[in-house]
Order: sequence, then C-alpha cells, then structure tokens
Amino acid sequence: MASATTSTTLSLLKTTASTTSSSASRSSATLIRVPSTRRHLKSSPLIHSLGFSSAASGDSLLSLHVSSKVRSFKGKGSRGVVSMAKKSVGDLTAADLKGKKVFVRADLNVPLDDSQNITDDTRIRAAIPTIKHLIQNGAKVILSSHLGRPKGVTPKFSLAPLVPRLSELLGIQVVKADDCIGPEVEKLVAALPEGGVLLLENVRFYKEEEKNEPEFAKKLASLADLFVNDAFGTAHRAHASTEGVTKFLKPSVAGFLLQKVGYGILSS
Repeated sequence: MASATTSTTLSLLKTTASTTSSSASRSSATLIRVPSTRRHLKSSPLIHSLGFSSAASGDSLLSLHVSSKVRSFKGKGSRGVVSMAKKSVGDLTAADLKGKKVFVRADLNVPLDDSQNITDDTRIRAAIPTIKHLIQNGAKVILSSHLGRPKGVTPKFSLAPLVPRLSELLGIQVVKADDCIGPEVEKLVAALPEGGVLLLENVRFYKEEEKNEPEFAKKLASLADLFVNDAFGTAHRAHASTEGVTKFLKPSVAGFLLQKVGYGILSS
C-alpha cells in the first residue's frame, strides 16, 4: 500500500479571549501551522455501501477512518447508533432551524503534536457537512467535543488549537468559549448570530461528562433548543453530551455522519 505525504503551512490568525470577572479581555495573534496529510489508499467496499464514495471523493483517509470505526462498532452499542439514525439533521429545514440554538456533539478528538499543531484533521472534516447544513439554514451552532483523556482541566487538551482549522473549513470565524457551561458561556450563546458557531471547551474537563450526571447534562442542554449527535466515535457511550442531553432536548437527531454509519450497520 503506497502512500504519499505532503505538508502545507496555513497562515492563520488565531484570536483568543479570556473573559473572567477579575481581568480584562486580552487578544493575541498567533501563526498556526497546520500540516495537511494525504495518503492514497484503496477505498473500502463498506464505504461505498454507506454512501461515502462521492462525499469522500479524493479523500481516502477519511474513508478509511469511517470504515475502521464501523467495524469497531459491530457487536457493541450499535443499537444506539441505529436509533439515532432514524431521523437525521437532513430532515430539518430552514423553518425548523432558523434562529434556533442547536447543540451539536461532534467527535473532534484529533491528534496534536508537541506544539499543539493538528497532525490529522480527518475528524474535523467529517463533522463539516452537518455543521454547514445547520448554519446555511440559519441555526446558531453550539459545538461540543472532547479531546484526549484529561483528568480535570488540562491545558494541553484544550480545543483552542482546533479553531483555525474549523474556521477555515466553514468559511466563518468560529468563536471559542473558555468553558462548556456557566454564565460566561451563556453570554456567548446569547450573542451568537444566526449562522454562527460557538465551540465549547472540552466537555471531559468535567468528570460528570463520562459519568452522565443528569445535572451536568441539563446544564449543557439548557444552552440550546435541539440536539444533533454526529459524534460517531463516542456515540456508543452513554455520556452527558451524547446521551444525557437527549432527555432535555427535543428533537434529538443524528448528524449526517452518524446517519450514514447507522444505516450501514443496519444493512451489514
């Protein structure tokens, strides 16, 4: 299996803001280097059955990632994926979405190097179709994910390094919150325009996330009007941001990635 790798340096201005009651907001610009890696791999027949052949055309790395994940799901927790796939974000029109706050759980758990540069953006690119559908229909997207296995607040597992790449792929400036719940996050949500995206901080900074604590799930859900789960890599786990929020947000539907994979499991 031959592979070819190229590296691209993207000059992006990253703006960060710290909003605390005791200090004023500070902004800084940083040159972000994002390596772009492409490997030429054979496409799996499973990917074609899921309908990824055209969506991932020319992107065999994404196809390989999805294919391997589907195989890992078989026999463990696939029922939840299938049930979420029954109704998709694609079923929601502008009439359903315009002006609505949508809590989107994605799997943005991408690898970072020692300098906090993204070394493989496959999972970010996989989440883009769902996010674009929402913002193009006037929704206010509240994007949630985990990164790594932090034990409490751990700076190296912050989602901040993902902002430039997300902004580039979406064609808008993604706003980053310093937390995933609380008054400051609520202010950012209130200021979010239609078609805007707010990236919450790593949900696993709270131990309540993996324990699926109802109160934590309720706080996450209180930020939005409806829920879209596109976190294929963690959809089989009953965590607060994947399962707990569904008790408080209706409708709760699958994103495009989760829907495709769910139907693939049904037919495999």
